[in-house]
Amino acid sequence: MSSAGGGRGQETVSLDSLSAQQLSAVKKQLDEEVEHLTASFQQLAAAQAKFKECLRIVKSGPASFDDKKDILVPLTNSLYVKGKLSNPDKVIVDVGTGFYVEKDTKSASDFYQEKVKDLAANIADLELIVQGKTNNLRVVEEVLRQKVLAAGPAGAAAAQS
Repeated sequence: MSSAGGGRGQETVSLDSLSAQQLSAVKKQLDEEVEHLTASFQQLAAAQAKFKECLRIVKSGPASFDDKKDILVPLTNSLYVKGKLSNPDKVIVDVGTGFYVEKDTKSASDFYQEKVKDLAANIADLELIVQGKTNNLRVVEEVLRQKVLAAGPAGAAAAQS
């Protein structure tokens, strides 16, 4: 029938050979993996949205920046101070792990486009993994349900513990 553990470097085991208690443990592990992978998926999507917003702002270009107008400069996530642009053709880009680089708007746009593209590829890969784990989870749940039904009331109590 179906098998669990089809990942790389893992041994394949027939689900029919597992007890209801073992299937419950496999189900619990798959539930946790799917939950973790879904959270990672959401974090990647949020990061991609932030990069898209940065790209939109940088692409709006120096023409949209008025060097005579005050801007808000973020010091932390919730603290901003007034400031003025010294050079609207240059931007400061967070390249990761707390490092910032001054770039012209064209290279900053290229940087953000590459980040959005990389994250899109990672999101697509992760989506396939989540779908595979979810399918495995459904198979395990179905086999567990069949075993519990076959065992009768005593098997239902054992599977829930």
